[in-house]
Amino acid sequence: MMKKVLFIAAHRPDRSPSQRFRFEQYFTLLEENGYKCEFSWLISENDDQVFYNPGNIGTKFYIFLKSVAIRLKDVLKASDYDIVFIQREAFMTGTTFFEKMFSRSAAKMIFDFDDAIWHQDVSEANKRFAWLKKPGKTSDIIGMSDMIFAGNTYLAGYASRFNSNIRIVPTTIDTDEYEPVHRETGDVVCIGWSGSITTIKHFEFAIPFLTVLKKKYGDRIAIRVIGDKSYRNEALGIKGLGWNKADEIRELSSMDIGIMPLPDDDWAKGKCGLKGLQYMALEVPAIMSPVGVNEEIISDGINGYLAVKPEEWVEKISTLVEDAELRKRIGKAARQTVIDKYSVKSQQQNILRYFGELSGG
Repeated sequence: MMKKVLFIAAHRPDRSPSQRFRFEQYFTLLEENGYKCEFSWLISENDDQVFYNPGNIGTKFYIFLKSVAIRLKDVLKASDYDIVFIQREAFMTGTTFFEKMFSRSAAKMIFDFDDAIWHQDVSEANKRFAWLKKPGKTSDIIGMSDMIFAGNTYLAGYASRFNSNIRIVPTTIDTDEYEPVHRETGDVVCIGWSGSITTIKHFEFAIPFLTVLKKKYGDRIAIRVIGDKSYRNEALGIKGLGWNKADEIRELSSMDIGIMPLPDDDWAKGKCGLKGLQYMALEVPAIMSPVGVNEEIISDGINGYLAVKPEEWVEKISTLVEDAELRKRIGKAARQTVIDKYSVKSQQQNILRYFGELSGG
């Protein structure tokens, strides 16, 4: 008999990196192994254009009411499922009402998280609604869940304070989809960053060392920002590109060097290294801040580089800019790391085992 799983998340399929790389790409695997997967999300494509932009209070309130209706419907049918899988939260405000209802149903509940979401982090467009959020609810949700999927050891350490049934499930890349492409060694080396409107603030940490590099190399380097089409930096010649799923791999593959600068704070420590893993899977050598899981992913000088001070970033990027063969060698080692530890294939048996433990499969 097929086991049934209801996946609960905020965004439609293919919209959110957190969802795509943590559970959506496992649907086929689960379906092929006796699970029927259903997915309930809150924010439609049209709603998305309103929800993450300033203003439109009336429309946002309508989205809120519509979201309540969706979740009430999910709660009423929860006992029809063997597992309810919640990614980050069931609802966008501070309430845990829906998680409580799911936990009281006949279904087992998995809670999955890949950021330090017990700390406040609200988009600029919705700062005025920060009071509606309750980051501390994360501990309550963890406590009422049957199993926790934590994206790294830092998150697992937090979760262990409230629940003993924890599995570390890294964010993974489908290496069949993320295939490296041949890059011609040209006169211009592209240094790239990929993120989103909400994480562009992390790119700003790169401005000091990129400014030095631009003065040093001039037109020998180009700097690309993917994920925020409104971003501009005239001095560095940057005109941001919007994120587009159809073009994502092609745009990432156009980079010769990928960077992932982060602040050394509690929020960043919870991140699961997705940007770096995307670069690495495509054999793009990555340079990352040694924050959180990045120190586990990168062996400095072997499959990538770690850098803290601006002068370290300048030195290590310069080394890669000036040595195309080194870029290739580092890139190949990087992809192998992803295949071995951070690919869908490397984790699929673990995923099946964890779901089986809860469903009796």
